[in-house]
Amino acid sequence: MLRSWSLNLTITHTSGLAVYLQIAQQIIDEIQRGRLAPSTAMPGTRDLSEKLKVNRKTVVLAYDELIAQGWLTTQSRRGTFVSADLPNFTALESASQVNDKIASSSEDTTGTQTLYQTSSASTIDFNDGIPDTRLIPCDTLSRAFRHILLGPKKANKLGYGDPRGSIALRQAIATMLNMERGLNVDENKVCTTRGSQMGIFLAARVLTKHDDYVVVEDLSYPPAREAFQSCGAKILTVGQDKYGIDVVALEKLCRKFPIKAIYVTPHHQFPTTVIMTAERRLKLLMLAKQYDFTIVEDDYDHEFHFSHRPVFPLASTNHGDRVIYVGSLSKVLAPGLRVGYLVASKAFIDQCAHEVMLIDRQGNSITELVVAELMISGEIKRHIRRTFKIYNERRNVLMNLVNSQLSDFVNFDEPSGGLAFWLRLNHGLNINEIEKNALNKNVRILPGTLFSASSQEVHAIRLGFGSLDVKELSLGIRKLRDAFCEKG
Repeated sequence: MLRSWSLNLTITHTSGLAVYLQIAQQIIDEIQRGRLAPSTAMPGTRDLSEKLKVNRKTVVLAYDELIAQGWLTTQSRRGTFVSADLPNFTALESASQVNDKIASSSEDTTGTQTLYQTSSASTIDFNDGIPDTRLIPCDTLSRAFRHILLGPKKANKLGYGDPRGSIALRQAIATMLNMERGLNVDENKVCTTRGSQMGIFLAARVLTKHDDYVVVEDLSYPPAREAFQSCGAKILTVGQDKYGIDVVALEKLCRKFPIKAIYVTPHHQFPTTVIMTAERRLKLLMLAKQYDFTIVEDDYDHEFHFSHRPVFPLASTNHGDRVIYVGSLSKVLAPGLRVGYLVASKAFIDQCAHEVMLIDRQGNSITELVVAELMISGEIKRHIRRTFKIYNERRNVLMNLVNSQLSDFVNFDEPSGGLAFWLRLNHGLNINEIEKNALNKNVRILPGTLFSASSQEVHAIRLGFGSLDVKELSLGIRKLRDAFCEKG
């Protein structure tokens, strides 16, 4: 096996410690520092002995010692590797640093970084609810890219274009929203973005000025809060319950502060998965009209609703341009394609286009044309139908696993949709210890505290299932149960 990088170790002949033990100890130190991650290929004994200028038997002795202690493993005809059963020490250190930072400041970006940190291949990552990129119809996607790349050369479609996005994609999005979500918009009220986060940021840029008041739910999406904060907004928070946002508390804030905007996720509240009731939706719209603020509605996973037909968005009502609607095709296809959209009045979209000109000039025209072709041909709709069945199966499997294996430790309300569960911990459990125990078993979970605007400890876990197949879900829950049991 080819090892791309050499391992730099130092031998001190005057230390009094046997050379093979020096080699072994330095390799252990490198593993604990996180430089040598689990499953990393080690240099061959001949190569390492030549580099260190020691006898090959000395290196063999060092490796044998490390294998005996469980730090290294050997694979027939492949070589020697750092044991895959070891915890990811880099991840453990990062988790510790994150907890310290969250405790010291509610305005840093630690929560965002932890929310999306990359896990090793051996880690079962119960993330915040991302889709499974293994389900992408790659053949269909590659054909569409080929068609777009070869087709429009003479038409010069791959040059500079509209900062709002290609008209083909904006028309396709408008048609989809009108037909399936009850909106009444055309392409002039749509701005395509690089994912929903860019849409939220554009909304924040256009809506808010320094010291404007923006309301979010106490448990909410950290990058959205930070987008408004980066534009100088002052963040106010309200609570939520099983019916959605606390509109009574919101009205009290409106009487006290000149609210400029509120950010909500009414379809599947992030992170708790609660659906905002019709009564709360109507009250929220009435408050927006009465106190003259704008609602930023993030409908981040509208397609994945399993119990009944998805509820129409707030943006489908006669809201008088008081709702800015943000959505994404990233979860339908793949986050890496970065296709989202923002829907608002034409005047607001024109302002968004100006902001796009300042930061990005325009989106990726090739990807936009590809996605437009897939929407018009019906391929995206067919893909949604296929993945819907798979995600529904995974949801049911996870629900059964949690009920059968974690019922002594957590309780939850069955989510009607979305790609994640919100598990509330039973009294007396320490979420930090459980998170650490889980990491030691190569399982990553997201403590509820990460989503709290006030950084108060939240005894809950958001458990994403979309990116894990049935086998991975079963193994992950079994290891998570072991992590809970270690508490006692």
